[in-house]
Amino acid sequence: MTGHEGRTAGHGSDVQRTFAAFPPARGRGFAVTWWGQAWLTALEESALDLQQLKAGRRLARAGAVGAVSVRPGRITAVVRGRDRTAHRADVLVEPLTERQWERFLDMAVERAGHVAALLDREMPPHLVEDASVTGIDLLPGMGDLEPECACDAWDHCEHTAALCYQVARLLDEDPFVLFLMRGRGEEALLADLQARGDTESAHGVPDSSASRARPGVDAVEAYATGAALPPLPDLPGLPAEPGMPPSLDTETAPDEDVDPDALEVLAAATAVEAHRLLAETLRDAPRNPAAAPELTLPQDAVRLAAGPSDAHVSERLADGSGRGRDGLDVAVRAWRLGGESALCVLDEEWRVEGETLARACAALEAAWDEDERPPLRRDGNRWTVDGSPGQLRLGRDGRWWPYRAEAGRWVPAGAPARDPATALAAAEPGGAGPQPDRAEESEGR
Repeated sequence: MTGHEGRTAGHGSDVQRTFAAFPPARGRGFAVTWWGQAWLTALEESALDLQQLKAGRRLARAGAVGAVSVRPGRITAVVRGRDRTAHRADVLVEPLTERQWERFLDMAVERAGHVAALLDREMPPHLVEDASVTGIDLLPGMGDLEPECACDAWDHCEHTAALCYQVARLLDEDPFVLFLMRGRGEEALLADLQARGDTESAHGVPDSSASRARPGVDAVEAYATGAALPPLPDLPGLPAEPGMPPSLDTETAPDEDVDPDALEVLAAATAVEAHRLLAETLRDAPRNPAAAPELTLPQDAVRLAAGPSDAHVSERLADGSGRGRDGLDVAVRAWRLGGESALCVLDEEWRVEGETLARACAALEAAWDEDERPPLRRDGNRWTVDGSPGQLRLGRDGRWWPYRAEAGRWVPAGAPARDPATALAAAEPGGAGPQPDRAEESEGR
């Protein structure tokens, strides 16, 4: 599964997985994915002593949490406290009942996109929403993380808090960890889903129209016979990569206002876009009902430059974008990280005020312990680290973008993050920020 997994024991619903301890990770967030953040929200809304949470974060960042054992209903690790004393910490999560699992499996097999997303180590929001409709809460809520610790604390202590923060990192990498807590290991869950899918395919869909069909020309009955038609053939498989447009190399000279090189670039870009749209359709990806705004000509020039092109076409795009060669390279770098949103963060400087400023300041305050917080100087929506080539830029959607000073200009250093500490870690020399998720890649079109 991940580089942190140590071993798996048992079988079926009694499986247990053990993950090696994480190394120290100062200055980074514990959850990047939305489901990892939901886990931490459940912890932070349940704990009564915020100082214990703060101490737990510090222990987790320092690498004080040992190997983490995950099994149905319980996670366990040995945590060394601030006094270096080792304590066994447990956090209990109520497993789903057998009847709840039956309802969940029935719901999950109805949409192939649910299973496909899980196999990609993702937790689609609509899976959690569909499960909630059937009365199943996959993600824990307030009060659902019950602590047990050898230090005899009656609420979350620094040891159980540290364990929960490290588990958020495990959930980021593999959502099947959550299903194991709820009572099903990965192999058992996938086997159950496969069995359900095979059963439905074998039984087929009853053809109720056959019993209603009678001689005659009644329009309603004639329309109903459409259900008796043979099923459509299966969709063809998705090609491994976009197709190659036909060559424009012919014996006929092009018109004076036609640039064959540029036309070939446009044809290749169209093939890539068609491949992306087909991939989204085949995996039943959720659609955004809001129409995407049309790109401006300078923005579209950056989009085209982000694809394959020769030197001649790149020069035309550099001129057409109004950025020049170096400026276009930086813009392409931003586009590949987040499409139009990333390009706006590169170009726009706006005034942060009111509620937006208050939320930004609260996020910065919570991102670091007081003794670890870097000195930040704000100018508009940009926070620059004094004495360091790092900068945070706040997007209009509330995400933080890491920037780094290179060759006398600010350039994007990684994908955005909700946590400022995670974003700023990518801006540090040698830092590597989170990779753009699928939604951001599709935004790049």
